[in-house]
Amino acid sequence: MKALTQTNFNLPGQVSVYHGKVRDVYNINDDIMVMVATDRISAFDVILPKGIPFKGQVLNQIAASFLDATADIVPNWKLATPDPMVTVGLKAEGFRVEMIIRGYLTGSAWREYKAGCRELCGVKLPEGMRENEKFPEPIITPTTKAEEGHDENISREEIIAQGIVSREDYEVMERYTRALFERGTQIAAQKGLILVDTKYEFGKRDGKVILIDEIHTPDSSRYFYADGYEQKFQAGEPQKQLSKEFVRQWLIEHNFMNRPGDVMPEITDAYAQSVSDRYIELYEHITGTTFNPADTEGDLARRIENNVTKWLTDRSK
Repeated sequence: MKALTQTNFNLPGQVSVYHGKVRDVYNINDDIMVMVATDRISAFDVILPKGIPFKGQVLNQIAASFLDATADIVPNWKLATPDPMVTVGLKAEGFRVEMIIRGYLTGSAWREYKAGCRELCGVKLPEGMRENEKFPEPIITPTTKAEEGHDENISREEIIAQGIVSREDYEVMERYTRALFERGTQIAAQKGLILVDTKYEFGKRDGKVILIDEIHTPDSSRYFYADGYEQKFQAGEPQKQLSKEFVRQWLIEHNFMNRPGDVMPEITDAYAQSVSDRYIELYEHITGTTFNPADTEGDLARRIENNVTKWLTDRSK
């Protein structure tokens, strides 16, 4: 099975292209964005040296399904999915803030809490909480979108005071974030899952705030299995997670956290296949549907470029 690790398309009306850690984004006539979910995989801010077959299709199709499932409550950028690994949509001016919402005290929030922190991004945290405990109500802990280096935690008040986002726009983003998380929580519950935390990105187009980028994928979200959550929580045991945390754990076990001197372990074909199998498992749990792998015979990049070109050409007629 093949993995798509790079693209270099020449699409009709192409103005520019941005190659991110895992996605390549093509700007068409400063009006349409073509987002290609490649099979690259990253962890600890580094791209792993081997692609994961079908990972891009998994992430693209999960995100597309959730964009459709939330379009009635929040306007979003999506127009179509002309290829299993591609979403095309409206170009918007992105806000330099990621809206992170947390329903449970876990991950980096728990690490800070354990170290004595009782306020996160301006949000006061109750005393006496335990790891993986549900918050009385979900909290929003935004981060800045850094051009280089790591994103930084920031409070609602700082965002508005620094003029990063206007008060009016921020209040819309906040309202949308809570509505999306509530809908995502409901959908997850139907699949026997708990949506623990996630992030959303917003932009502005024609004076209107819209949801952009991917949502509710295992790369941008953390899920727990609902079955066994309470027993594990009461016993102080780790929760069974549905996210790409298993890749990070494998790297940690092989002494790689992208620290100076760390050496990337070999990604064998067998390990890449096992990661692919896990991503397909994630897809089927999150969507409740069987994964139908796209045809990977022939040239993957050519297939995608042909499909996107046809869509763009048809749209311009």
